[in-house]
Amino acid sequence: MNFNSRSVSVLLVDDDEINNFISIKLIKKALLNTEIMACLNGKFAIDQLVEIQRKDPEKLPDYILLDINMPIMNGWEFLDEYKRLNIDPAGKCKIFIISSSVFSNDINKARSYPLVKDFISKPLNVEKIKELFKVEDPA
Repeated sequence: MNFNSRSVSVLLVDDDEINNFISIKLIKKALLNTEIMACLNGKFAIDQLVEIQRKDPEKLPDYILLDINMPIMNGWEFLDEYKRLNIDPAGKCKIFIISSSVFSNDINKARSYPLVKDFISKPLNVEKIKELFKVEDPA
């Protein structure tokens, strides 16, 4: 068992509050030392990230779990804006699309973004979360 002393920070970007509540519970169950921030749309998430980047880029999240279909600013618009603003020039954040979409064009579009590490189908579960974060775990 690997007990990582450093906490993992996660930004959850999803307009479904019930889904966020469940995802947060699952992430906390899968990873003991986690800080999670949830944003209900891409615009709010971008605003938060810009603020963090301006104050202390070291505090940018390790992972961004991004839904595609959201009001105000969807996942694709978020990715375009994230790239345009060069929010994470050091490449600290690992971005994963989480979506209930089963359309291959969404999956292929997600893979066409170099920023996106992978496409994960909802609903999340503890196994998927452990798998997701294990990818980056060198231990």
